[in-house]
Amino acid sequence: MEELLERLLEECRPYTEQGRVANYIPELAKSDPAAFGIYVIGSEGKHSWAGDCRQKFTLQSVVKPILLLQALLDNGVEAVQSRVGVEATGKPFDAINASDQSLDSGHINPMVNMGAIVMCSLIHGGSYEERFQRLLELTGKLAGDDGICIDEAVYRSEKAHGSRNRALAYLLKSYGLLDGNVEEVLDCYFRACSIQVDCRALAHIASVLSNRGRLPVSGQKVFPSTLSRYVNAIMLTCGMYDGSGEFAIRVGVPAKSGVSGGIMAVVPTRMGIGIYSPALDAKGNSLAGIHLLEKLSRELYLSVF
Repeated sequence: MEELLERLLEECRPYTEQGRVANYIPELAKSDPAAFGIYVIGSEGKHSWAGDCRQKFTLQSVVKPILLLQALLDNGVEAVQSRVGVEATGKPFDAINASDQSLDSGHINPMVNMGAIVMCSLIHGGSYEERFQRLLELTGKLAGDDGICIDEAVYRSEKAHGSRNRALAYLLKSYGLLDGNVEEVLDCYFRACSIQVDCRALAHIASVLSNRGRLPVSGQKVFPSTLSRYVNAIMLTCGMYDGSGEFAIRVGVPAKSGVSGGIMAVVPTRMGIGIYSPALDAKGNSLAGIHLLEKLSRELYLSVF
């Protein structure tokens, strides 16, 4: 497997020169566009990797499936669905005009910014500090890293340059779709996006989703298999922003991307994959990362279709 990963990574490396790192968050603009790594954890617990797989980066939107999972664990499927829909918007992740109609919960999903901000408000806890801490603990358990933490510099940069997300949050508030103090909800969201990981952590999280809620090797049950199916289904239809349909055709597995350059891909019952390459395409997805996943999917027949 490692020889295959090394070969495919080198074949896709030229794509790192064709993308652009995210620059609307100043700290992300400092990323090295040449960085490129992959980590794979198979259903039997075997670890394989290539490239810059231990390079640290922040989750950004890859945190959204975890936010959804925490909200589902705290509230149940019916309550979550009453607040956030499941249909793809067909619009960019930070779009304000999510629908041509009056905004309601059915017009947003958990994989776009509006939906993720609502998810933050659904996490249980006496304060937003407590809510974020519970999210961080779940993330650490899923990632196999109890020492997981946030990148403070990225968090400060997110918060200082988060005007568009503030606009989205106050729009949600104006339509009665967001409870509580808007700034506290946003702070939880900015912190969540700033959680620091590497490719191994993403692969570990993906392997739990692949294994129907069980940790690799130990088999400890973290969440019910029904929730794994729910999260994976939404990632498949909505996880790659407004490029989700094309990704489903080219790669064919549930996945979530982030503007830091991370991609977390789930191959149900087979493996979890973590990729990092911060040079992005026009839709905010890792350009080299998608090409690498496409080649890997073809070589190993990973597509669920």
